Order: sequence, then structure tokens, then C-alpha cells
Amino acid sequence: MKHSVKHSTTRQTRRGRGPARRIGRSLAFVLPVVLVLSGTLAVTRVDWSGDPSDSVLAASEASSSKASSARVARAPHEVLRDRLLTELQEEDPGVALTHLQQAVNERPSLADHCATIARALGRAAVKVYGPTRAQSYARPVCDTAFASGVLAAHS
Repeated sequence: MKHSVKHSTTRQTRRGRGPARRIGRSLAFVLPVVLVLSGTLAVTRVDWSGDPSDSVLAASEASSSKASSARVARAPHEVLRDRLLTELQEEDPGVALTHLQQAVNERPSLADHCATIARALGRAAVKVYGPTRAQSYARPVCDTAFASGVLAAHS
């Protein structure tokens, strides 16, 4: 009499003890927590006025998360000042002053910083063009702040 031995073609393992199962269970616990936290913290500031240009999303900063986590989002007047200083060097102070006036007209909240920005433009104009030529670009943007910046840099 021959005994027939039945061999199973499927491999049987002990359920729940393999490393893949442990990793899967860890991910199942940790992943939802990470997703909830990142979703909750995604919006850093919401502008309720409805102007989409004023709202800041952390997702836009997430691409450089290591760099942006160390620095705070810059204020609009700082961004404007840096842009105008670049324009002053690439174009001339007249263009920068015109754009400063337009920015203040469009966003009245920048008016508090207008004189400071104009003074910075005046100081930069002296460095680039010299005091006499820089003064020739003076105009009544933010009172006489540009001219006082030229004078302060020249003195």
C-alpha cells in the first residue's frame, strides 16, 4: 500500500510576526496622525477679506520646509522694499519711486511704511548714482522721504 503525501504549494507563515507586518502596523498608526497634523497646520494665515493675493499657505513654503522653518514669513512692506531696491539698480530711482506710489495707492496699509521705504531708496540711489544725480530723481512720494534718504547718505 502506497501512502500518498499531499504537499501544499502555498507557504504557510505564522500570522502577525513578520517584519513587514510590524512595519505595516506602525505605518497604520503613525500615518493618519502625520496626515492630520500636516493638514491642520497647512494654513498659516487666512485672509478673510477674500483677496487671494494676501493669503499665505504653508504648502507653498513646504517645498523648502527646512529653510522656511527657520525664518518667518516676510511682511509685505519688506518684500516691496526689496523689489524696489532691485528696480532702482536695474532701472533707475524714478521707476522705483513710481512703483512705490502705485503700491501705496493700491494697498493703503503700506502707507505706514512708505517713508521708510523711500528713505531706503534714497540711500541706495546715492550709492548707485552719487548724491547729485540721485537728488535729481526726487519727487513728492511719501512727502520728502526720498530726499531725506539722499541727504542722510550724503552727509
